[in-house]
Parts: sequence; C-alpha cells; structure tokens
Amino acid sequence: MTRKPYNGCVTERFAEVRRLLDRYIVEIVETYELCPWARPTRLAGEIAVDVLWGEPALADWQRSAERLAGAPVAMIVAPELAASPGELRAARDSLAARLPDTGIADFHPDAELDLGSPARLVPALRRSPDPLLQLVPLQLIAAVRATPPAVDRAAQAKMLGGLAQALRGDVADRIAEHNHARIAAAGGAFTAALDDLAADRRRSYPRVGIAIRSCR
Repeated sequence: MTRKPYNGCVTERFAEVRRLLDRYIVEIVETYELCPWARPTRLAGEIAVDVLWGEPALADWQRSAERLAGAPVAMIVAPELAASPGELRAARDSLAARLPDTGIADFHPDAELDLGSPARLVPALRRSPDPLLQLVPLQLIAAVRATPPAVDRAAQAKMLGGLAQALRGDVADRIAEHNHARIAAAGGAFTAALDDLAADRRRSYPRVGIAIRSCR
C-alpha cells in the first residue's frame, strides 16, 4: 500500500521511496519480529511519511516534522542524502533539541552486523534502504512504558522499529534480547534480505531520477 505524502500528491519518485520503505518495514521489521507494534501500526495506517530531496538542512527536517505533527509515527526519508551514520545521528540530536516532546531515532543504510551484544546490534536493525529519521511523541513512548504487556496491543500500536530502544527498563530489555536471539538464529538470511533491499534501491532509483550519492 502506498500512503500519500502530507500534501496529498503522490509522485513517481515518492512512490518509489515509499515502496522500498514498505519493503523494509514488512520484510525486515515485521518478518524478523523486531518490534511487537510494527504490524498493527502499519495496518492501522498510522505511519506518516515525508520525503526530503537533495541534502536537507536542519530547518528542512524541522519543517517536515512540523508538517507531520500529530501522527503516531512519522518517518522523514532523505533518499539523496550523502551523510555518514555519524552525521545523520548529529542531525537527529540537533532536531531532538528543537523538538523536546518527540522521541527521534535515526536509520541509515550503512551498518555492519555486530552480534557482540543487543546494543551493538541496533545499527544493523536500523539498516533502512535510505537515511531517515523516525519520530514518535514522547507521551506515546511513556504510555508504552507504563502499559503491562498483557494489555490489548492495539492500544500500544504507536511505536515502530528502532524506537523500541527509546524505552527503558524491562520492556526495552526484553525487546533487545529477543532481537539479538532472533537475528543470531537467522544467520545469513537477515543480511541477505538487507542486501536485496539495497540492490533494489540501486536498480530502481536511477529509473525515476533519484540521485544515489555515496556517504561521506
């Protein structure tokens, strides 16, 4: 399913970026059960997506976040951004300083699989096809932290992917440990799935005029 961007206009380039994002959500996050809220969030249509072209500045990220304000999960994708993982993380930190009521996670296509510990595995779990920032209102994160696992998960379906690591305590620990065990058991199938997404990106983006830049 292709969801329209905030302005209601689906372009060919936007549709291609969204197609790859959906592949990542379904084939990686959901297939490997990395987040218990991912599938219900997607099926409920609670993921808002915006795409920033070229090399967005901090003000561009902030304007996009403001456009998507109110969405349970907002994903801002920068498919032409040539930033390294560290540079994207710095952009996340700067944006978070401007949006104190929002939890922000960074996802980047350049990450090596490191099974040394659950924490060291996180970058590989966030190896999305494109650089992106994911935003969730902190009040929703707090609600998940305060909600026992036995409560209806439909009421908790406000989180996605890497933001599970924004939680603290038992919930976050259980998710992190589950993900570590799941990926360790998957062996090479997990990295093969990520590599297939990357190859799809390399093939499809030039056909619709999306620049593919190397990270600095």
